[in-house]
Amino acid sequence: MLKLNLPEFKIRIKNKDNKAHIFDIVRKKFVLLTPEEWVRQHIINFLIQRKISKNHIAVEKKIVINNLIKRFDIVVFDRSGKILVLVECKAPQITLNQKVFDQVSIYNQHLNSKYLMITNGLTHFYLKVDKKNKKYIFLDNFPI
Repeated sequence: MLKLNLPEFKIRIKNKDNKAHIFDIVRKKFVLLTPEEWVRQHIINFLIQRKISKNHIAVEKKIVINNLIKRFDIVVFDRSGKILVLVECKAPQITLNQKVFDQVSIYNQHLNSKYLMITNGLTHFYLKVDKKNKKYIFLDNFPI
């Protein structure tokens, strides 16, 4: 797999049915290793390295938007259980364009996160949601 612009971590990979699977420390199971999953696992470990408890991280959970079932990639909860950060992961070869920002914005209308992170593992965007003025403020660094 491609080296990403994220800290390295101890990777556990196994072969199952002639396909590589990577261990997800939050979901506590091996999941199919796709390019997007490679990014997702790096982000999970990035969050844990930043002292965010894995108990405050949810991965690939279902949400319903306009009667359509969607899945967010990662959310980080604060101590009160409110969503603090919504993370959208894309495979490294995916360009982070307006379509991706629109997707995250739609998800966040239902999740109500304070911060957003959009990444393909190589490029990362961090945004603060300004609900009062209904806009997003780009940040230089990860907000927490």
